[in-house]
Amino acid sequence: MSKDKRDPKRPSVVDIAVGRNVRIWRITRGLSQGDLANRLGITFQQVQKYETGHNRMSTGRLVKAAAILDVPISSFFEGVDGSEPVQALLADNRSFRLAHAFAGIKHSAFRLALVALVETLAESLPREPKRRRRG
Repeated sequence: MSKDKRDPKRPSVVDIAVGRNVRIWRITRGLSQGDLANRLGITFQQVQKYETGHNRMSTGRLVKAAAILDVPISSFFEGVDGSEPVQALLADNRSFRLAHAFAGIKHSAFRLALVALVETLAESLPREPKRRRRG
């Protein structure tokens, strides 16, 4: 298969970015996948598929999700061009929880100590080789 032809069964970069952004906003609003699914009138498994980009969200469902999450629909398309790597980080629930907890620390010396601790931990761990995705 040539490079310019994409497998129609694989999610597009837009589908993945939209799903990631739906996840970020869902977590930000404190909703579970089940909560969002109930309000959208679908199953939580369908929300999982949207968030991973495996299923494409229809325009109507995007509008409804934006209303539920109280965000402009355009917020779902941020980072579609791959220019916002921070969003990928925030899509990980653990990273989001860490950032949220960090924001709650008001004492600057504690914040600095925490950053130093995390950097030390990260530097001491062996790097894992990147895994190739199976297609």
